[in-house]
Amino acid sequence: MELKNAQKVVDDWIQNHGVRYFNELTNMAQLTEEVGEVARIIARRYGEQSEKESDTHKDLGEELADVLFVVLCLANQTGVDLQAAFDKKLDLKTQRDHDRHQNNEKLK
Repeated sequence: MELKNAQKVVDDWIQNHGVRYFNELTNMAQLTEEVGEVARIIARRYGEQSEKESDTHKDLGEELADVLFVVLCLANQTGVDLQAAFDKKLDLKTQRDHDRHQNNEKLK
């Protein structure tokens, strides 16, 4: 699914199930919370922290999807076309970083 379609799906869901968007500041707080949940899983499952029994059932994919959902909400309510922004960013990174990463000895 393209990002433009994902934005539409989220907007349709909000209109049909969510009553309205939370305001931008609430969504920003929610995004921070969701990113924290991703960080907790990564730190404990892939990092040096030990994973608590209560965290073993947490689904990283589900938490990443929560982050994506809130990002799509923020894009919708602020008028950002994420597909255009992502394409522009990918072009910029491709031009700017291709040689930089290819020549980085730390990545070899």
